[in-house]
This record gives sequence, C-alpha cells and structure tokens, in this order.
Amino acid sequence: MKKLEIACFNPESAIIAQNGGADRVELCADQLTGGITPPYEIVIQTRKSLTIDIVVMIRPRGGNFVYTGAEFEQMKTDIAALKNTGINGFVFGILTADNQINKSQNTELVELAKPFSCTFHRAFDVAADIEAALEAVIECGFKTILTSGQKNSGPEGINELEKIIKLANNRIVIMPGGGVRSSNVAELKNKLNTSYFHSSAITDQSGIANLQEVKLLKEKLN
Repeated sequence: MKKLEIACFNPESAIIAQNGGADRVELCADQLTGGITPPYEIVIQTRKSLTIDIVVMIRPRGGNFVYTGAEFEQMKTDIAALKNTGINGFVFGILTADNQINKSQNTELVELAKPFSCTFHRAFDVAADIEAALEAVIECGFKTILTSGQKNSGPEGINELEKIIKLANNRIVIMPGGGVRSSNVAELKNKLNTSYFHSSAITDQSGIANLQEVKLLKEKLN
C-alpha cells in the first residue's frame, strides 16, 4: 500500500490530514514561501492533537537555499529544541552558491537530528545536476527526497521522477510532490515505483487542507 504525507501549514490542517487517513504530516509555517520552520508552540500543540507521524520543516526563511552562518546556527538550534517534542523527523535542504548539495552542512544537520530520519526537501529541484545531487544527498544520510523531478509540479516531472527513482535503486525513498492532487495521483502511482506521495490537499485560498481531498488521495493510493 502506498503512503500519503500531507504538508500542513497550521494545526487545523494536520488534524484534517489525520482524519482523512494520511500516514504522516509535514508541519511547516508560511505557505506563501513554500514553508519555513513552524513556531515551537505550534509543534507542541500539533503533536498533542495527532497520533500519526509528524516531520518538521527546518528552514529559517523563504527564498533560496544558501544560508548565512547565523541562519545555519538557527537551523541547528531549532533541530536541537524540536527533538524533544515527540516529532518523528525533520525536513530541510542546503545548497552551495552554485546550486550543489552542501554536503558538510547537510551532513552536520543529519547527524544532529539522529536518531530521527531526515528528508531533503525541494531544494533538490534547483540543484545543478540531478545525478550528482542524488548521490550527494544519499551520502549525507538522508532517508527521503521530496521532489517534483525539477519541474514545476510532480505530474509535469513524472518522466524525470521515474529516472531518479531508478537511479536511487532503493537506496533512498523518492517522494513525488508539488501539485499532487487526487486528479493526478493515480497516474503517478501507476508509473512510479515508490512508497510515499506528498500533497498539501489545499483546494482553495484558505491555506487549510480539504478533508475530502485527503480522503480521495488516500483512496486512489490504495
């Protein structure tokens, strides 16, 4: 059975995700920037409300994925603090100025996050070389890559996603995301040999997940 992760930008969406049958929540803040680290209190509140797994975005700001020394220190501080909240993993990604995977900084955060697993987020989609980026992310110790195949959406990048999954050869989970909806997830599921799919399940301007959409996504993944 395929599994479903829902990106949630507020506790309300997280509860909807669980009620709709999602297997995991990616908790973040600020939908307009594509997600940043949520406030500590929101993580605590959400953890108390859910029984399913929660992974937390570690991203100090929107924009690019090259961080200053102060921003990197903030990421380390956030991971250390959030390890004690009952969450199940972290989501982050750091690039160099020339859009390579920043192996030293990513590895340091992965090590800091242990024993929790880490997902490399869609910074992967602006990495300069897919094959080199894949190998670097694996070497850093990540367990999952969230990607749209370097296209605007998962459905648009379906051929590239298929290539990445084959290159990964079961060494890391490739999780399609970006524009994944109940209207297209069946096509992705049928073509892509992977275990997890990612969606916000937001269908309007509210910024809140839609319960029926979560249910439909899960139904079509079964």
